[in-house]
Amino acid sequence: MSNQPGGPTAAQPDRLQTTDEVAADGPGPAPADDADGSVVLLSDATDGSAPPPPAPGTLGLALLATGWLAAMLWSTREAIQSATAGVTAISLSAFALPGVISAALVAGAAVGLAASEPVTRRGDRATLRFAVAVGVGLLVGLAAALAIALSYDGNTTTRTIAGTTAAAAVIGGALAGARNGAVIGAVASAALGTLLFVVGFSVARDPLFNLFGAGDSQQSLVTAATWVSRTESLLAGLIAGLLAFGYLTWARRRAARRDTTVTALRWPAYLVAGAGPGLLLLLAEVIIRVGGRSLIDLAAALSEADAVAQTSLGTSRVDNGIWVLFVGALTAMIIFGRTLSPAPETDPEPAEAGATR
Repeated sequence: MSNQPGGPTAAQPDRLQTTDEVAADGPGPAPADDADGSVVLLSDATDGSAPPPPAPGTLGLALLATGWLAAMLWSTREAIQSATAGVTAISLSAFALPGVISAALVAGAAVGLAASEPVTRRGDRATLRFAVAVGVGLLVGLAAALAIALSYDGNTTTRTIAGTTAAAAVIGGALAGARNGAVIGAVASAALGTLLFVVGFSVARDPLFNLFGAGDSQQSLVTAATWVSRTESLLAGLIAGLLAFGYLTWARRRAARRDTTVTALRWPAYLVAGAGPGLLLLLAEVIIRVGGRSLIDLAAALSEADAVAQTSLGTSRVDNGIWVLFVGALTAMIIFGRTLSPAPETDPEPAEAGATR
């Protein structure tokens, strides 16, 4: 039929370019801005088969995470060896266990990501990537367990710490086997930044206790401790969301500079990356309560005060993980939403001039 006014073919929608027409426009992929601010590179792989953006800076992240794990193991060893009695050593081991497990979880994920990313660059090999990540996480766990066995006194407490640390590193390596390496890198870097912040926040706890009205009464101390904990969790969640968004932005821009054909990062990637550090904290708590149950129970059986302390600390860690999860996810999503540009306005379709004759 002809394209006369009012004909059924008068107002046809814009059609997609064919492969020949794309090739005629010029050699190589042509970058185009996506609605979420990311860069989609047009190429033959436009059917959703393009891989996600590669994770940048994996080697440096792995070195930082491994160094943090070594620092936590060293500080735990110094604290245990400084104890004057076995009872005190058990209590200190139980208090130090969460920090070691969180560090091992992040280290396993970071080192596993650094080892598995080169596999993805040579093609979409999901099974091989997962196997490499788990294997490297196992190596990290065995190295940490060996260091604990050689440095600490050989007893039940040492074996519990060593076994739980190795399990956490393997689980972290398994997480690194996910296909979207950029999201895993964002989660690992944000989680590491959150752990560093929590340690640095210790210098501000005493001033904040006074600020929140800690006095001589037990009620005032509990109220002040609650507000200090909430402040720490809120700030940790904000840092987690900022770091996760920053890492994903870095990955997207790095892929664009290298003219790499990748899948655009959508809002679920930012949501998972922002919530990831909180999820890792909650996962670490699960590992502690399963693998380190014997050590926690042994420390709680020392006295009634120790039992109350272990219960309170466990509840506080769960609350902290939930706060970091939701605040981190919300922060990353809000910042991502601010980067979105409004949809372009389209002209209304012209009215039909007449009926087809």
